[in-house]
Amino acid sequence: NNDSHCSVVDKEMRKVRSAVVAYALAVVTRHPHAAAFISSSSRDFSTRVSLNMGKSNPLIENNLPEPLLLGSGSFTRKLILSEMNIPYHKIVREIDERNLGDRSKDAPRDLVLMLAKAKMDHLINEIQAGNCNDDLPNGFTSANEWVVLTGDQVVTHAGNILEKPDSVEQAKRFVTGYASSPCSTVGSCVLTHLPSGIQVSGVDTATIHFKPTITSDIIDNLLKEDAPVLSCAGGLMIEHPLTREHIDRIEGTEDSVMGLSKDLVIRLLGELRQKLLENAK
Repeated sequence: NNDSHCSVVDKEMRKVRSAVVAYALAVVTRHPHAAAFISSSSRDFSTRVSLNMGKSNPLIENNLPEPLLLGSGSFTRKLILSEMNIPYHKIVREIDERNLGDRSKDAPRDLVLMLAKAKMDHLINEIQAGNCNDDLPNGFTSANEWVVLTGDQVVTHAGNILEKPDSVEQAKRFVTGYASSPCSTVGSCVLTHLPSGIQVSGVDTATIHFKPTITSDIIDNLLKEDAPVLSCAGGLMIEHPLTREHIDRIEGTEDSVMGLSKDLVIRLLGELRQKLLENAK
Protein backbone atom coordinates (compact mmCIF):
# COMPACT_ATOMS: atom_id res chain seq x y z
CA ASN A 1 0.00 0.00 0.00
CA ASN A 2 1.00 3.66 -0.21
CA ASP A 3 1.88 3.88 3.48
CA SER A 4 4.28 0.93 3.33
CA HIS A 5 5.77 2.32 0.11
CA CYS A 6 6.41 5.69 1.74
CA SER A 7 7.93 4.09 4.82
CA VAL A 8 10.37 2.10 2.71
CA VAL A 9 11.35 5.14 0.65
CA ASP A 10 11.65 7.33 3.77
CA LYS A 11 13.83 4.71 5.41
CA GLU A 12 16.12 4.59 2.40
CA MET A 13 16.36 8.39 2.19
CA ARG A 14 17.30 8.53 5.87
CA LYS A 15 20.08 6.06 5.09
CA VAL A 16 21.33 8.31 2.29
CA ARG A 17 21.27 11.29 4.63
CA SER A 18 23.21 9.36 7.30
CA ALA A 19 25.74 8.26 4.71
CA VAL A 20 26.27 11.83 3.56
CA VAL A 21 26.82 13.04 7.11
CA ALA A 22 29.30 10.22 7.73
CA TYR A 23 31.10 11.17 4.55
CA ALA A 24 31.33 14.77 5.68
CA LEU A 25 32.87 13.73 8.95
CA ALA A 26 35.44 11.71 7.02
CA VAL A 27 36.14 14.76 4.79
CA VAL A 28 35.42 12.68 1.72
CA THR A 29 33.79 14.35 -1.26
CA ARG A 30 33.23 11.85 -4.04
CA HIS A 31 30.29 13.48 -5.80
CA PRO A 32 29.80 16.91 -7.32
CA HIS A 33 26.63 17.46 -5.28
CA ALA A 34 28.00 16.09 -2.01
CA ALA A 35 29.42 19.44 -0.90
CA ALA A 36 25.97 21.00 -1.18
CA PHE A 37 24.47 18.19 0.86
CA ILE A 38 27.17 18.42 3.50
CA SER A 39 27.08 22.19 3.94
CA SER A 40 23.30 22.41 4.11
CA SER A 41 21.13 22.43 7.19
CA SER A 42 18.86 19.51 8.07
CA ARG A 43 15.82 21.50 6.98
CA ASP A 44 17.38 22.29 3.61
CA PHE A 45 18.26 18.63 3.15
CA SER A 46 14.69 17.59 3.99
CA THR A 47 13.38 20.08 1.43
CA ARG A 48 15.60 18.58 -1.27
CA VAL A 49 14.42 15.10 -0.34
CA SER A 50 10.80 16.23 -0.55
CA LEU A 51 11.40 17.79 -3.96
CA ASN A 52 13.08 14.60 -5.11
CA MET A 53 10.11 12.60 -3.85
CA GLY A 54 7.97 14.60 -6.26
CA LYS A 55 9.94 13.38 -9.27
CA SER A 56 8.83 10.43 -11.33
CA ASN A 57 9.95 7.03 -10.14
CA PRO A 58 11.39 4.94 -13.03
CA LEU A 59 10.36 1.71 -11.30
CA ILE A 60 6.72 2.79 -11.10
CA GLU A 61 6.85 4.13 -14.66
CA ASN A 62 7.90 0.68 -15.86
CA ASN A 63 5.46 -1.18 -13.60
CA LEU A 64 8.34 -2.81 -11.72
CA PRO A 65 8.50 -3.68 -8.02
CA GLU A 66 10.19 -1.44 -5.49
CA PRO A 67 12.49 -0.95 -3.75
CA LEU A 68 15.24 -2.07 -6.09
CA LEU A 69 17.74 -4.42 -4.47
CA LEU A 70 21.21 -2.91 -4.95
CA GLY A 71 23.98 -5.50 -4.91
CA SER A 72 26.72 -2.91 -4.52
CA GLY A 73 28.30 -1.05 -1.62
CA SER A 74 29.40 1.84 -3.85
CA PHE A 75 28.56 5.19 -2.29
CA THR A 76 28.37 6.91 -5.68
CA ARG A 77 25.99 4.29 -7.09
CA LYS A 78 23.67 4.93 -4.14
CA LEU A 79 23.78 8.66 -4.76
CA ILE A 80 23.12 8.21 -8.48
CA LEU A 81 20.07 6.03 -7.77
CA SER A 82 18.83 8.66 -5.30
CA GLU A 83 19.25 11.35 -7.96
CA MET A 84 17.18 9.19 -10.30
CA ASN A 85 14.48 8.89 -7.61
CA ILE A 86 14.83 5.11 -7.59
CA PRO A 87 14.14 3.71 -4.10
CA TYR A 88 16.69 1.01 -3.27
CA HIS A 89 17.76 -1.33 -0.53
CA LYS A 90 21.39 -2.40 -0.36
CA ILE A 91 22.29 -6.08 -0.04
CA VAL A 92 25.87 -7.05 -0.79
CA ARG A 93 27.33 -10.53 -0.90
CA GLU A 94 31.01 -10.33 -1.81
CA ILE A 95 32.75 -12.53 -4.37
CA ASP A 96 36.44 -12.97 -5.12
CA GLU A 97 36.65 -10.80 -8.23
CA ARG A 98 40.43 -11.05 -8.61
CA ASN A 99 40.21 -14.74 -9.44
CA LEU A 100 37.64 -14.28 -12.18
CA GLY A 101 38.53 -13.48 -15.77
CA ASP A 102 41.86 -12.77 -17.42
CA ARG A 103 42.87 -9.10 -17.33
CA SER A 104 45.57 -9.67 -19.92
CA LYS A 105 43.26 -11.23 -22.50
CA ASP A 106 39.63 -10.36 -21.79
CA ALA A 107 38.03 -7.42 -23.58
CA PRO A 108 37.05 -4.80 -20.95
CA ARG A 109 33.37 -4.97 -21.92
CA ASP A 110 33.36 -8.75 -21.57
CA LEU A 111 35.19 -8.61 -18.26
CA VAL A 112 32.88 -6.13 -16.52
CA LEU A 113 29.79 -7.96 -17.76
CA MET A 114 31.15 -11.28 -16.57
CA LEU A 115 31.98 -9.87 -13.14
CA ALA A 116 28.61 -8.16 -12.73
CA LYS A 117 26.81 -11.36 -13.71
CA ALA A 118 28.95 -13.38 -11.29
CA LYS A 119 27.95 -10.97 -8.51
CA MET A 120 24.33 -11.33 -9.60
CA ASP A 121 24.41 -15.13 -9.65
CA HIS A 122 25.91 -15.27 -6.17
CA LEU A 123 23.48 -12.73 -4.72
CA ILE A 124 20.42 -14.38 -6.25
CA ASN A 125 21.52 -17.77 -4.93
CA GLU A 126 21.80 -16.24 -1.47
CA ILE A 127 18.38 -14.58 -1.75
CA GLN A 128 16.63 -17.71 -3.01
CA ALA A 129 18.29 -19.81 -0.31
CA GLY A 130 16.77 -17.52 2.30
CA ASN A 131 20.16 -16.29 3.46
CA CYS A 132 19.25 -12.63 2.94
CA ASN A 133 15.91 -12.51 4.72
CA ASP A 134 17.36 -10.69 7.73
CA ASP A 135 18.82 -8.04 5.41
CA LEU A 136 15.65 -7.35 3.44
CA PRO A 137 13.39 -4.35 4.19
CA ASN A 138 10.91 -4.85 7.02
CA GLY A 139 7.85 -6.73 5.87
CA PHE A 140 9.58 -8.24 2.82
CA THR A 141 10.92 -11.76 2.21
CA SER A 142 12.74 -13.55 -0.57
CA ALA A 143 9.32 -14.65 -1.85
CA ASN A 144 8.48 -11.08 -2.87
CA GLU A 145 8.90 -9.76 -6.40
CA TRP A 146 12.23 -7.98 -6.85
CA VAL A 147 14.46 -6.22 -9.34
CA VAL A 148 18.12 -6.76 -8.44
CA LEU A 149 20.97 -4.57 -9.74
CA THR A 150 24.67 -5.38 -9.83
CA GLY A 151 27.50 -3.70 -11.69
CA ASP A 152 31.22 -3.56 -12.23
CA GLN A 153 33.72 -1.08 -13.62
CA VAL A 154 37.30 -0.97 -14.83
CA VAL A 155 39.48 1.80 -16.18
CA THR A 156 41.41 1.25 -19.39
CA HIS A 157 44.57 3.09 -20.36
CA ALA A 158 47.12 2.47 -23.11
CA GLY A 159 45.54 -0.90 -23.85
CA ASN A 160 45.64 -2.09 -20.24
CA ILE A 161 42.83 -2.83 -17.82
CA LEU A 162 43.25 -1.00 -14.52
CA GLU A 163 41.29 -2.03 -11.46
CA LYS A 164 41.57 -0.73 -7.91
CA PRO A 165 45.24 0.03 -7.21
CA ASP A 166 47.04 -2.35 -4.87
CA SER A 167 49.16 0.41 -3.38
CA VAL A 168 49.73 4.16 -3.30
CA GLU A 169 52.71 3.69 -5.61
CA GLN A 170 50.55 1.91 -8.19
CA ALA A 171 47.91 4.65 -7.98
CA LYS A 172 50.61 7.22 -8.69
CA ARG A 173 51.78 5.25 -11.73
CA PHE A 174 48.22 5.16 -13.03
CA VAL A 175 47.77 8.92 -12.66
CA THR A 176 51.13 9.72 -14.24
CA GLY A 177 50.00 7.91 -17.37
CA TYR A 178 46.78 9.92 -17.59
CA ALA A 179 48.81 13.08 -18.24
CA SER A 180 50.10 11.72 -21.54
CA SER A 181 47.01 9.98 -22.94
CA PRO A 182 43.31 9.71 -22.06
CA CYS A 183 41.84 6.91 -19.99
CA SER A 184 38.39 5.38 -20.26
CA THR A 185 35.91 3.87 -17.85
CA VAL A 186 34.00 0.75 -18.83
CA GLY A 187 31.03 0.04 -16.59
CA SER A 188 28.41 -2.68 -16.66
CA CYS A 189 24.91 -2.91 -15.23
CA VAL A 190 22.88 -6.11 -14.82
CA LEU A 191 19.21 -6.21 -13.82
CA THR A 192 17.45 -9.42 -12.85
CA HIS A 193 13.76 -9.86 -12.07
CA LEU A 194 12.76 -12.28 -9.37
CA PRO A 195 11.13 -14.72 -9.31
CA SER A 196 11.05 -14.97 -13.13
CA GLY A 197 14.83 -14.86 -13.51
CA ILE A 198 14.52 -12.60 -16.56
CA GLN A 199 17.74 -10.64 -16.97
CA VAL A 200 18.97 -7.68 -19.01
CA SER A 201 22.43 -6.16 -19.13
CA GLY A 202 24.54 -3.54 -20.83
CA VAL A 203 27.81 -1.63 -20.81
CA ASP A 204 28.55 2.08 -20.98
CA THR A 205 31.90 3.79 -21.58
CA ALA A 206 33.32 7.26 -21.09
CA THR A 207 36.72 8.77 -21.90
CA ILE A 208 38.49 11.31 -19.70
CA HIS A 209 41.05 13.69 -21.18
CA PHE A 210 43.33 15.17 -18.54
CA LYS A 211 45.46 18.27 -18.80
CA PRO A 212 49.25 17.80 -18.67
CA THR A 213 49.11 19.46 -15.24
CA ILE A 214 48.02 16.27 -13.52
CA THR A 215 50.89 14.59 -11.65
CA SER A 216 51.36 11.81 -9.12
CA ASP A 217 51.31 14.44 -6.36
CA ILE A 218 47.54 14.48 -6.62
CA ILE A 219 47.42 11.05 -4.97
CA ASP A 220 49.23 12.37 -1.88
CA ASN A 221 46.91 15.37 -1.77
CA LEU A 222 43.81 13.20 -2.07
CA LEU A 223 45.02 10.89 0.68
CA LYS A 224 45.59 13.89 2.97
CA GLU A 225 41.84 14.50 2.66
CA ASP A 226 41.11 10.83 3.41
CA ALA A 227 39.81 10.30 -0.11
CA PRO A 228 39.38 6.56 -0.85
CA VAL A 229 41.76 6.48 -3.81
CA LEU A 230 42.62 2.81 -3.38
CA SER A 231 38.92 1.91 -3.57
CA CYS A 232 38.49 3.43 -7.04
CA ALA A 233 39.20 1.65 -10.30
CA GLY A 234 42.36 3.12 -11.79
CA GLY A 235 42.70 5.39 -8.75
CA LEU A 236 40.31 7.65 -10.64
CA MET A 237 38.30 10.20 -8.63
CA ILE A 238 37.04 12.75 -11.14
CA GLU A 239 34.37 13.92 -8.68
CA HIS A 240 36.92 15.32 -6.26
CA PRO A 241 37.73 19.05 -6.69
CA LEU A 242 41.47 18.32 -6.60
CA THR A 243 41.03 16.08 -9.64
CA ARG A 244 38.43 18.11 -11.50
CA GLU A 245 40.74 21.07 -11.98
CA HIS A 246 43.00 18.88 -14.11
CA ILE A 247 40.25 17.57 -16.41
CA ASP A 248 40.20 18.94 -19.94
CA ARG A 249 37.02 17.22 -21.10
CA ILE A 250 34.93 14.06 -20.77
CA GLU A 251 33.49 12.13 -23.68
CA GLY A 252 30.42 10.54 -22.18
CA THR A 253 28.58 11.23 -18.92
CA GLU A 254 30.00 11.88 -15.48
CA ASP A 255 27.63 9.38 -13.86
CA SER A 256 29.05 6.71 -16.15
CA VAL A 257 32.57 7.59 -14.97
CA MET A 258 31.31 7.39 -11.38
CA GLY A 259 30.18 3.80 -11.86
CA LEU A 260 26.54 3.80 -12.98
CA SER A 261 25.20 5.31 -16.19
CA LYS A 262 21.75 6.79 -15.67
CA ASP A 263 20.93 6.42 -19.37
CA LEU A 264 21.90 2.74 -19.26
CA VAL A 265 19.78 2.08 -16.17
CA ILE A 266 16.73 3.72 -17.74
CA ARG A 267 17.19 1.76 -20.96
CA LEU A 268 17.58 -1.54 -19.12
CA LEU A 269 14.51 -0.92 -16.97
CA GLY A 270 12.53 -0.45 -20.18
CA GLU A 271 14.00 -3.62 -21.68
CA LEU A 272 13.17 -5.57 -18.53
CA ARG A 273 9.59 -4.35 -18.58
CA GLN A 274 9.24 -5.36 -22.25
CA LYS A 275 10.62 -8.83 -21.59
CA LEU A 276 8.25 -9.31 -18.67
CA LEU A 277 5.29 -8.30 -20.84
CA GLU A 278 6.36 -10.73 -23.55
CA ASN A 279 6.84 -13.48 -20.97
CA ALA A 280 3.32 -12.93 -19.66
CA LYS A 281 1.70 -13.51 -23.07
